[in-house]
Amino acid sequence: MFSSKPLPLCKGKASVGAITKELLRDLPPGRIVVLQHRDLDEVIAQELIDHQVKAVINCQMTMSGTYPTQGPLMLLQQNIPIWEVETSAFGTFIEHSELSVYEGIIVSGQYSIPCKAFTKEDWLRLHQIANSNVSLLLENFIENTLTYAMQEKSAVMAPLPLIALRTDLEGKHIMIVSRGKGYKKALQEAKAFIREVKPILIGVDGGADALLECGYRPHMIIGDMDSVTDRALACGAELVVHADQEGAAPGMARIEALGLEAHLFPCFGTSEDAALLLAYEKRGEWIVTVGAHTHMIDFMEKGREGMGSTLLVRMKLGARLVDIKSLSILYRQSASKTKEAWVTLLMSLCFIALGLLQIHWITKRISHVVWNWGGFG
Repeated sequence: MFSSKPLPLCKGKASVGAITKELLRDLPPGRIVVLQHRDLDEVIAQELIDHQVKAVINCQMTMSGTYPTQGPLMLLQQNIPIWEVETSAFGTFIEHSELSVYEGIIVSGQYSIPCKAFTKEDWLRLHQIANSNVSLLLENFIENTLTYAMQEKSAVMAPLPLIALRTDLEGKHIMIVSRGKGYKKALQEAKAFIREVKPILIGVDGGADALLECGYRPHMIIGDMDSVTDRALACGAELVVHADQEGAAPGMARIEALGLEAHLFPCFGTSEDAALLLAYEKRGEWIVTVGAHTHMIDFMEKGREGMGSTLLVRMKLGARLVDIKSLSILYRQSASKTKEAWVTLLMSLCFIALGLLQIHWITKRISHVVWNWGGFG
């Protein structure tokens, strides 16, 4: 009696990346991705789905239970399996190597690596734990936010370094696109606004790729340059590399390696904060955000335990700042009213046409009666 070798649960070519954003830049479809991503967030999960990955091997805790996230569930609902391995095993995975996943074991070349499947039951258990901890998490988040806001309040009031941009922002409507939750859907819903207003389009890192995917060329790209693709950087947009307040900007090395030119913009806070402040300082009239990070879970997913800089920036911009979700409702209503007006007009024209036909028919009948009555027939 011969014992047959068990078939793998999953088999495919590996794409390996310690920094998930960089891995996703040029990820081909159908790969088994090997990550080191603690608390897999919704934005990354959607990117993995869009790239049609075959499976995910995570060398970190896919969900720690620290805060609630839908990311792992989104993958599982799309039948994309997740396996977890020890962090120390990350170095054994080789880019483009063939992986075979069996029950409890991943075979990578000469290595057999123990693994555990992350299931929907795991997600539900950890999601319940996270929900029970939200109040304490929020309290700590508020304290961190206020602490950093006090430390950075002088920085937000100080004048920013002057940059001689070729893109004129003064008096213009400006749309700033970030890779936040639901950013692709929000950008699709913004088409009516973009068509009517024709705003200056600024992509924050990977937000530039979202603009290109929707058929728009960004006028400007600003950020650390870690998640934006080479294609976007070479699209002709004006490039602004976000540096810290001391001037350190690792992203500039990538720009130079591509043979491109960019402005250096030292600024506190996130790249999104820097984009908002730049638009404000250059006297943008109306600053519209798409995919902006606005609440605690957004910032926890970015690995930030507070939002001091973001709170201060939004206070500084005041009424000039608006999110596209608010505007989209107005533009959808406007489009709906326009459609109703056209329908009403067409119906009116139809009634007028019918009326004219009826008048023509009645006139013809009267003429016929009069002709016969007069003895002309």
